[in-house]
Amino acid sequence: MGEKTRYTDEELEEFRDLILGKLVKAKEEYEALKASITNSDGNDVTDTSPTFKVLEEGASTLSKEEAGRLAQRQMKFIQNLQAALIRIENKTYGICRETGKLIPKERLRAVPHATLSIEAKNGGVK
Repeated sequence: MGEKTRYTDEELEEFRDLILGKLVKAKEEYEALKASITNSDGNDVTDTSPTFKVLEEGASTLSKEEAGRLAQRQMKFIQNLQAALIRIENKTYGICRETGKLIPKERLRAVPHATLSIEAKNGGVK
């Protein structure tokens, strides 16, 4: 028997469960970040005394910018996880897009949306 070219349906199902779990957590974190940007949690400088307002507004702006960046990263992560689910459906999940070989399970468990093997990611493939 030659080298394995794809993961079995059972293995793909294991990865699907892992990804779905990460997707739920990622969406929860994204919603929390969105809430902090829009102040839906009620924490803002509108109820503080005027002497501290200027300082707090500056800190609040920086905090919102950081939350915005984190929310963008989180949305990209969610999109990558959703793309991984599509690859599972297509039975192409876990195949390195550069080498065509299977990405080791250990890597996929750590980075379930990976599309490159470590070798390809580090530029070892020509």
